[in-house]
Amino acid sequence: MSIVDLVPFIIIAVILIAVAILFTFIPVALWISALAAGVRVSIFTLVGMRLRRVVPSRVINPLIKAHKAGLDVKINQLESHYLAGGNVDRVVNALIAAHRANIELSFERAAAIDLAGRDVLEAVQMSVNPKVIETPFIAGIAIDGIEVKAKARITVRANIDRLVGGAGEDTVIARVGEGVVSTIGSSEKHSDVLENPDKISHTVLAKGLDAGTAFEILSIDIADVDIGKNIGAILQTDQAEADKNIAQAKAEERRAMAVAREQEMVARVQEMRAKVVEAEAEVPQALAEALRSGKMGVMDYLNYRNINADTDMRDTIGKLTKENNNDDENN
Repeated sequence: MSIVDLVPFIIIAVILIAVAILFTFIPVALWISALAAGVRVSIFTLVGMRLRRVVPSRVINPLIKAHKAGLDVKINQLESHYLAGGNVDRVVNALIAAHRANIELSFERAAAIDLAGRDVLEAVQMSVNPKVIETPFIAGIAIDGIEVKAKARITVRANIDRLVGGAGEDTVIARVGEGVVSTIGSSEKHSDVLENPDKISHTVLAKGLDAGTAFEILSIDIADVDIGKNIGAILQTDQAEADKNIAQAKAEERRAMAVAREQEMVARVQEMRAKVVEAEAEVPQALAEALRSGKMGVMDYLNYRNINADTDMRDTIGKLTKENNNDDENN
């Protein structure tokens, strides 16, 4: 087979390859779908999306959806939001939901909410159907010292104007908890809270806790109220225990001082006895000196010895008599 005979086959192959590349690079099916839906999109626009690394289906399909819903949304707006990293489909769904619910929401506002990291579709749905946030048990102490635990259900509606920069659910729960604690703490008796739980919700609502948040508080309902510990009695018990420990410490301190004083007195007694023994030791020396100097005669010395012997005998008789008396009492 000659080269001339192969030319038609080569041309056909080139045409097929060109058509395949064309249908791959240019979403012709998407272009046809847009035309069928009444959306005017040129082929060159789709080619430009490919060149700008934009997935055409991520822009054209939401554009068709918005056109069918009667929204005036431009393709350049959707493409710029896609390039900014936003979710085009979610923004269009939010715009359609807001349009159906007669909620004023512009594309720029919806795109800003989406780029801020919030779910704009959920925000629109929450504006139509308010959300109920349930708090955990919040404990407060009444003036009489009784702990009261309350659980609240907060009905909130999304405030679209404050979604960008507004505080979230955690802030709302924290503010409501603060209001519950302050209301319980200002009650004279815990029974007042049990009898009128709506007092908590009225007080909390009056404080305007939704200021600066992305929500609007519609109502606060007290779902459950429970009694906790008697904090006042516990504090009094702890104080009494602390006072007892302080008194015991002071008594122990006084006992230690008394023991030290007693030991000091014993030492003083021993010191006095040592002085007596020292003085008694000087008596024989004084007697000897008196005998040598002639100030005391022999008879005087003998009389002195007799007096000492008589004194020792009397002491011995007194001790024996005392021991006999003790034995008689024991028998």
